[in-house]
Parts: sequence; C-alpha cells; structure tokens
Amino acid sequence: MNAETLLFHTLLQISVIILAARVIGVLARRLGQPRAVGEMIAGLVLGPSLFGILAPEAFHWLFRSVDGAPMNILSQIGLIMLMFQLGLEFDFSQLAERRNRRAVLLVTLAGILLPFGLGFSFGQLSAARLAPNIQAPAYPLFLGIALAITAVPVLGRIMLEFGLTKTRIGVITLAAAVANDALGWVLLAVISAVVASRFSPTDMLARLGLLAAYVLACWFVVRQALRFVLGRFGQGPEALPRDLLAILLVIVFSSAMLTSQLGIFAIFGGFMMGVVLHDQADLASAWKLKVADLVEVLFLPIFFTYTGLRTDIGTLVGGELWGWCALLISLAVLGKFTGGYLGSRLAGLSRAEARNIAVMMNTRGLMELIVVNLGYDLGVIPREVFTMLVLMAIVSTIMTAPGLRRGLPGLGRRNSAIGEIVQTSSLSKAPGHRS
Repeated sequence: MNAETLLFHTLLQISVIILAARVIGVLARRLGQPRAVGEMIAGLVLGPSLFGILAPEAFHWLFRSVDGAPMNILSQIGLIMLMFQLGLEFDFSQLAERRNRRAVLLVTLAGILLPFGLGFSFGQLSAARLAPNIQAPAYPLFLGIALAITAVPVLGRIMLEFGLTKTRIGVITLAAAVANDALGWVLLAVISAVVASRFSPTDMLARLGLLAAYVLACWFVVRQALRFVLGRFGQGPEALPRDLLAILLVIVFSSAMLTSQLGIFAIFGGFMMGVVLHDQADLASAWKLKVADLVEVLFLPIFFTYTGLRTDIGTLVGGELWGWCALLISLAVLGKFTGGYLGSRLAGLSRAEARNIAVMMNTRGLMELIVVNLGYDLGVIPREVFTMLVLMAIVSTIMTAPGLRRGLPGLGRRNSAIGEIVQTSSLSKAPGHRS
C-alpha cells in the first residue's frame, strides 16, 4: 500500500506539473518568452509562493505528504538527457577559427571575474544585515560564485528555440557558458571544501587530474568506439533503431554516473557524450525526431518546475529586504552583461554580436539553484538571500528573449510562422528541426 500511495502521488504530481508547464508555457510564448521561462514560473506558481498560500492543505497533501525522491530523480534524468541533446547540437567547426577560440576565452574570463567581484562585494556590504551569524569569508565567496554562474541547460533551451545552436555567436556563447560553469564548479568545490574544513590541495589536484583523464578518454577512446557502434547500424536522419537507442542511453547514463563520482555534476557526463557525437548529423536528426519530444514534454517540465517548489517568496518581508533584492539583481545583470560585452569586444566581435552574447550570458536559470541550494545546505546563505538569488535567476532569464529579439534583426531573419527572431543556419534546414 505504501508503494501504491507513492506511485499515486508521483503520477499525480507529474500530471499537475506537465499541465501547468504546458499552460503557463503557452502563456509565456504569447508574451514573447521561451517556453522554458513559463516552466520556471510554473514552479513558483505550484510552490509555497502561490499554491501554498492559496490552498495550503492541498499543497501539503500533493507535494509534501510523500517522499519527493522519485520526482527529484526524474528531474535529474531529464536534465542529463537534455545536456546530451545539447552536446549533439554543438558545432565545433565554428571554433576552428582562431578568433572564435579567443572570443570564448575572453568571454569566459570576463563573464566570471566581473560578476564574481560584484557578488563578493555585495556579500561584504550586506553581511552585517543579511548574514550576521555566518562566517565572514564563506558568505561573500558563495555570493560571488552565484553571480558568476551561467545556466547552460536553460540557455541551451532558449538557443534551440531561437535556432542559434549552429551560429557563430551561439557556439561562442555556449562554449563560454560551459567553460564558465566548469570553472565555477571548480571554485565552488574549493570554497565548499574550505567551508567544511576539508580542503586538501593534493586531493583537489587528484580530482582535477581524473577529470582531465576522463575528458581525454572520451575524446580519443569512447568517441572512436561509438563511431564503430554507429557504423554497425543503418545511417539516415530517421534511423535510430531500438538497440542503438538502448546503447546510447546506457552510455549517457554511465558517463553521468562517472562524472558524478568524480565530483562534477552528472549533467556534464551527459553533455560530454553528446559532444563526442556532435559530428553525427543523422544521429542528431533521428534523436530529435524520436526522443526530443519525450524529453521536452515529460522530463524537462519536472526539472524546471519541481525545483521551483523549494522557493518561498514570502520570506522577503519589508521594504529593506526588497531593496537588497533589487540591488542584488541589478549587480548580477550588470556584471554578466558588462563582462560578456567587454570580452566579446576585446575579441574583435561587432557591437551587435557582443550585445547578443552579453544578453545570453546573463541567463542564470535553474543551474543557479544548484549553487544556492548547496550554499543553503552548508549554512552559508541565509533563507532570505536564497530567495533573492532564486528571483535573480528568474528575472535574468526572462530578460534573455526580449534582449535577443531586439538584437537579432541585424544578424538574422524573422520567422513569421512563429513570430520569433531566428538565425539562418544549417540547423533550421535539418530534418525534424522544430523552432
């Protein structure tokens, strides 16, 4: 009976989340936002910030009366599959040019250093008022990391909807965002270890060495093995036999488990497997045709909305706290936009390209929540600041689509069928492509 009760609640939660994500996603599209933004807002609507206030008993019965582990696991599976899909879309040919590689490096460094400095300064300024009982170095350091993060999954989802994944600015931005997050996770691991008084330079170097070995093995060994496996199956944009799909899923999940054990989030294992197969255009088209809809309709709404269930806007009471919140959001946007723009301009990109890259690098999304949740669990981010950071993630993500719409006309074309600006690219001509 306990198993049946858990199954009933899990299925009911999934149904409610999918319905809310579709409805609010449609509303978001009508307001000119990507569906991902609607799914993020759906999490707030279903969470304690609204549903929990309007119908507290129903909210508790639906989301709090049973173990939430099944939903959390489903959300992570969806995220891993999304990252694999994004890796398949990654176009390394754009990085063959030296100027593009230089742009990635400069955008990455500027996109981390400036936001980190602003976040650290905010932490120093607000510590006495917002975090009086938290040790001094940890609180501002975590705020620096929180402002430096770029949300690769949400950014990738927005880029897919705008058809930017195979354009020059898209590749530069996604590569810079991935490098940004990779450096962010390293800094996060170091800071977390310091906070927990477990920092060991030897252990850290060993962990980074294992990660480097994993990347090299994927590129030079696993990549060749997967090419051999693909050669044993039929080729074509619609050719994804069940046996091949089973093999791909096992490999993707195994890679995710390995990176998780290495101390890097499991989603990077999924992304890496997509990257090693990025040049298999037929496989990418077949995946989008047969699997992408399931990922986007079932798994991703669970990830985007269930995470939002942990956010309670009601913790911000009074004008002073909202003032601190406004300042934090302003600094976050200023840091990412300025860093992305300056890095792009130093790399020789045009003003229009630099503006669009800056807009995309400002996307935080739910990767931000991973950082703030870790800080909250470690006791270095108070609950009020946690809520501020969640709001910052949503606001910065909402800004992305309007910013791209204003900036892309000079770079691309308007697709009158969906009323969005998209970039002319080989992706938009691929079979099974959906903007």
